[in-house]
Amino acid sequence: MPGKPKLVICVDRDNDLYEKAGISGPIIGREANLNAALALGLADPGETDTNAILKAISVYDHLSKNHSVQIATLTGSAKLGYAADEAVSTQLDRLLSQFPCDSCVFVSDGESDSSLLPIIQSRIKVDAVEIVVMKQAKELEKTYFVILEKLKEPYYARLIFGVPALLGLLFVISYTLGLGWYVPIGIISLYLLFKAFGFEEALGRMLSSFDFSAEKISLVVYLVAAPLILISFWSGYQSAISYAAQTSNLAKIAAGSLRSVLVLLPWPILLLLAGRALDMLAEKRKVEIIKYGQYAVSTILFWLVFWAGAVWVVNDAPPYVSFDDFVVVILASVLMGFVSINLLRTIKRRVLLNLKLENKEVLGAAGNYVGKVMGLDPHEGTIAIKTALGQKMVVHLEDVERVGEKILLST
Repeated sequence: MPGKPKLVICVDRDNDLYEKAGISGPIIGREANLNAALALGLADPGETDTNAILKAISVYDHLSKNHSVQIATLTGSAKLGYAADEAVSTQLDRLLSQFPCDSCVFVSDGESDSSLLPIIQSRIKVDAVEIVVMKQAKELEKTYFVILEKLKEPYYARLIFGVPALLGLLFVISYTLGLGWYVPIGIISLYLLFKAFGFEEALGRMLSSFDFSAEKISLVVYLVAAPLILISFWSGYQSAISYAAQTSNLAKIAAGSLRSVLVLLPWPILLLLAGRALDMLAEKRKVEIIKYGQYAVSTILFWLVFWAGAVWVVNDAPPYVSFDDFVVVILASVLMGFVSINLLRTIKRRVLLNLKLENKEVLGAAGNYVGKVMGLDPHEGTIAIKTALGQKMVVHLEDVERVGEKILLST
């Protein structure tokens, strides 16, 4: 007697099926998956996703003897990250609406696809996980092919090729300008410091949110901001040369250079933020506009503190700044930062309360399905969510990152 309905799921997280064979997901059914595996194998005989699909078909054939089974391959995005996870989540929801079942077998070709397992488990029970491992005669040959495949991924390509290339360019530029090796070493050290404390990822996420497109209103703003940024750093470089000719005090040279940079630098940054806010306004993404408002306030406060500090160190022309003045600026900035954060948090809460959030699907920061909105509590500032298991979950409105067809949380 046939058992309960089951699903065999294979995932191509980096969407090689589309990038190499022109096949879009989801791919449903045995014949469709067999044809997709053949097309991908012909396009790239070394592609591991081909073996994963064939393994999924093998599992399907075995289970179909005693169960009602369906097989599907879900595809993500070549960009990986959130874009890939969201694409897989959307396709999985569509699949489960067409083929309701009790459990599934998850087939993967490695760690990248296996990272999607929590997203699968948030929607359906996983009976088994099948990992497909390519067999090689020699371990060295296996390592060689693994490295070649990893170099195709943007993250590893930037790390292995990008960092040495950047270091070489910095040394060439520094040598051409007669600055020696101090400047490139300083820049690389600053980069490593940012990476060590996690600032690199935060900065990367912020910069990646800027969409440089001719169709966007913000393009004109970006075109104005770009030369201002270059001019501000060139001004700092000229000041460094000027102060170096007058004194050997490195603190004064650095502070004088920083003061010159800060004359212009905050304005193009504020222009960039304003341009992005215009895009958000045109796309009716009100919640995200508030985030860029916080970025703008932070930019002004950081400028105020660093400018006052630089002037205090140099103090060679009006306005003169004493140490007491510098301390007052720091304390005032902290106070203004606290007030602005709470003010913008209140504005964000009011905006969210005026939106229709009921019955919207909620996704976590990694794209995993959390549940559906049951209702809002304006007094507590919370959202009640019904999870896939029917349990009630409460999150704060401050944790909402984006509101569109679905709600994206920041955690």
